[in-house]
Amino acid sequence: MHEMSIALAVVEQVEGAARPAGAGAVHSVRLQVGELAGVVPDALAFSFELACAGTALEGAELVLDPVPARARCGPCDRTWSTGMPPRLSCPACDGATAELLSGRELQISSVCWDDAPAHRPIHQER
Repeated sequence: MHEMSIALAVVEQVEGAARPAGAGAVHSVRLQVGELAGVVPDALAFSFELACAGTALEGAELVLDPVPARARCGPCDRTWSTGMPPRLSCPACDGATAELLSGRELQISSVCWDDAPAHRPIHQER
């Protein structure tokens, strides 16, 4: 199941950004997931929960934003939703030179975390 490797990579990237920023606990991670990315949302959510165990992301919410697949025909410039399975020939002119505009995304779009408490100097009495 490649969703586990995706989840592990997301956890690694978020921890890599959170530590240098002095972040405390991570509350949520938002991912854009394209319709054609080949990701099963439920499997990714399950894998993410397992991958977060024992990390700064433990208990974090995974928010998946689906990105519909869209294509554009070069010759007639029409755009359309490809659907699943994807239709990559133009519905207007039946051209086969479609350019995929969206639907393959798989990226972290935002992370919400607590900032670490500010360091307060200790005052010594004389």
